[in-house]
Amino acid sequence: MQVPLIRLQCGVNSYDWGKIGNDSAAAKFASATNSQEPSIEADKPYAELWMGTHPSLPSRDVLTQRSLLDLVQDNQSLLSEEVAKRYGNKLPFLFKVLSINKALSIQAHPDKKLAEQLHANDSKNYPDDNHKPEMTIAITPFDGLCGFRPLSEISHFLSSVPALRKLIGDSIASQFQSAIRGKEDSTEAENVESNKKALQTLFATLMNSKNDAVVTAASELVESAKKDGESFAGNGGTSNEGTELADLVIRLNGQFPGDIGLFVLFFLNYIKMEPGEAMFLKADDIHAYLSGDIIECMAASDNVVRAGFTPKFKDVSTLVSMLTYSYAPISEQKMSPVDYPFVTLSAAAYSSGSSATLYDPPIEEFSVVKTDLNKTGAKATFDAISGPSIVICTSGSGKISVGPKVEEVKAGYIFFVGATAQLILESDDNERFVTFKAYCELNNTADSNSGTV
Repeated sequence: MQVPLIRLQCGVNSYDWGKIGNDSAAAKFASATNSQEPSIEADKPYAELWMGTHPSLPSRDVLTQRSLLDLVQDNQSLLSEEVAKRYGNKLPFLFKVLSINKALSIQAHPDKKLAEQLHANDSKNYPDDNHKPEMTIAITPFDGLCGFRPLSEISHFLSSVPALRKLIGDSIASQFQSAIRGKEDSTEAENVESNKKALQTLFATLMNSKNDAVVTAASELVESAKKDGESFAGNGGTSNEGTELADLVIRLNGQFPGDIGLFVLFFLNYIKMEPGEAMFLKADDIHAYLSGDIIECMAASDNVVRAGFTPKFKDVSTLVSMLTYSYAPISEQKMSPVDYPFVTLSAAAYSSGSSATLYDPPIEEFSVVKTDLNKTGAKATFDAISGPSIVICTSGSGKISVGPKVEEVKAGYIFFVGATAQLILESDDNERFVTFKAYCELNNTADSNSGTV
């Protein structure tokens, strides 16, 4: 029987928002896995490296060129019987590297029920019927807009950003501020539900603004950002500085002049992450990634409901109706990773401060382990799990082994590891050897400790 360790050739998408040429981690990793492709083009944007069985860009066995989807469907033991049965003989997750040069669309991903409806009614714009919760781990400094801000912050901006209040209308803005006054931070169910309805009304009004009015208001907003600097938006409010938001408005207007997204940013948390920091987005969570290189893992779907910062199809009515309108501070968007318990580190690994870190969202389709081996000879031996994994190296070099099979690993190398296989990673370089392993194991004891706050 074949040893379940398969080096993968993975494709990269070229979208306008991707980093250019060799600045793109997605491009560099893709070129490492695919020697048959032309070299990286210096002026071409490279956005997303896809790792998995999704039919839009399936991974392939480097040696045989068979798709990973064919391989796991021919041999269900690679997934495990339980995973194969639950997810239709496909990987339950899609693993990606994103290299973001300019803003992605303001978007959300549908839950399972809505995904089925959207796919049935419009398969062109909604290509599958699955939900798409997703997790993001920074590999370079990252920033984005994620989830609705605390209501007190939104109210602050309604009072301190004249262009925003003018676009929404004084009457609607006042109604929102009156509706939430005194109960912005209430945890009582009745107040929370009332606050969400008020937020939905306010946000729907903004998103349905006439285009001419948006362009005019955006011009006023950008002028204010350039002029006011530190005092912009009432000194920025609780979570941001005025200069920070002014610079953000100017930067995003340079990418998408006069876009509604310039006003949406006052509704959403502006989040920054350093390498290793992570966040989890449930289905129906609104977000827009702005810049940086990230590892992303999600349920195996390509469904996106867009409404700003994009030339693509916009579905404002669906976006406005699908959101949960949950609101929370930045701290609740970020994850709290923990030590991965099912790995044995060698003496060389321990002595060099090596680690295996678990990012474990509250869903069953995937978890991710980041392994840092900091010294030549440092080794991590992972217990066998009853589900499939995909491993990508993002820096350094070393070896990966399953049973008698040993493969060299360099930055950009990607491997599929079948179910029930013990996996060993070993560094052969004093440069930090960093890998990310996405996996699915149903009823997994590791999943009992959620990585979310």
